[in-house]
Amino acid sequence: MGKQPRLSRGVALVAAGMSDFGVWPGKDSKDLFLEAFADLRDSADGELDPGEIQAAYIGNFTNDVFVGQSHWGAILADALGIVPAPVTRTEGACASSGIAFREACFAIASGFYDVVLVGGVEDMSKRSTAEVAEGLALAATPDERRAGLTFPGVFGAIASAYFDRYGASREHLAAVTIKSHLNAADNPRAQLGRSIREMMDSKARRARQQGRTVPEWKDEREFLGDDVVNPVVAEPLHLFDCCPISDGAACLLLVAEERASQFNALPLFVAGIGQGSGRGLQAAEELTSFEATRAAAAEAYAMAGVNASDIQLAEVHDCFSIAEILHLEDLGFFAAGQGAAASLEGRTQRDGEIPVNTSGGLKCKGHPVGATGAAQIVELWLQLRQQAGARQVGGNDLRLGLAHNLGGTGGTSTVTILERRD
Repeated sequence: MGKQPRLSRGVALVAAGMSDFGVWPGKDSKDLFLEAFADLRDSADGELDPGEIQAAYIGNFTNDVFVGQSHWGAILADALGIVPAPVTRTEGACASSGIAFREACFAIASGFYDVVLVGGVEDMSKRSTAEVAEGLALAATPDERRAGLTFPGVFGAIASAYFDRYGASREHLAAVTIKSHLNAADNPRAQLGRSIREMMDSKARRARQQGRTVPEWKDEREFLGDDVVNPVVAEPLHLFDCCPISDGAACLLLVAEERASQFNALPLFVAGIGQGSGRGLQAAEELTSFEATRAAAAEAYAMAGVNASDIQLAEVHDCFSIAEILHLEDLGFFAAGQGAAASLEGRTQRDGEIPVNTSGGLKCKGHPVGATGAAQIVELWLQLRQQAGARQVGGNDLRLGLAHNLGGTGGTSTVTILERRD
């Protein structure tokens, strides 16, 4: 057994915010980040002076490729007005801002800083779908790239392996998709903020107005089974199994625990953090589990002194519907092979035993890759503080929430556990 993981000084989350996620042709990364920072300032008690920020860690993956601009740490330091405070850009593919959060925790726990900004940003929509696919493929392993695998191809292969091993089907994927859209419909920041039922009704209404044959889907599952409206992308994954191309940013303010009350009367506390690495598909021991997630979860649970059964809600990295199912198992919420059935049975819904992706998840909230990890923590901030509005998880006893951020084809994973103590 290794040394028990712990932080040598407590770390508190005292403010959090994000921009709207979507496709924003008239906004660049600086605009998006400043929107998220303004939202963060609104969440703090009293006026937050940017001059109090001693350092920042910003997650970003592909702005070099997508917008032709690197060195975002210095650019954002200037935009925020915190020069000459050091700003470090972190890169871990889609886990970039999950890593930024973890590094900021270490910076505070070491005693070097007391007030640190964490953020993430990505500006993806200025490129074509093909160019975005090519840019994201930079996170795949060399062997995966030589094989011509895109990310839908990777997760399509994973879904096929899971179906074969555990007898799951597209019906189980549909359950994840339907839940995600229901949650996103109550999230004003979400990119795809409509339920499947709303989309069905909209398409039927449009057909009626145009004098075309009105489709008659009996329910959401039949709609998702219609290959005309939900075409195949990479078998067995279809369009509605995939997250969209997104622009957006998210920000978090971390401080030394003893200073938390100076910024917010209801802070959250970092109970556990973990990070792990994994091998590519060509070397993985199995395709239906991510070793990086299992390692990160074990580290975070050990630091927090809790088990998976103690977690009351979770934001997990559902870049594809099958990914959510695998993460449910790797994080320990359900045994291997049982995540699909649990999803179909409604056990991960907002009123279920473990509410998952109440924000709508990457699938519907959106996935500006560098911002995703920080945005997941924004959702925990809102839920644990009873500020999530129409999508608020019921009950007043929410204490522990978990955020899980995955990078690449499983090569990097971070897990963060936040605690409300009052």
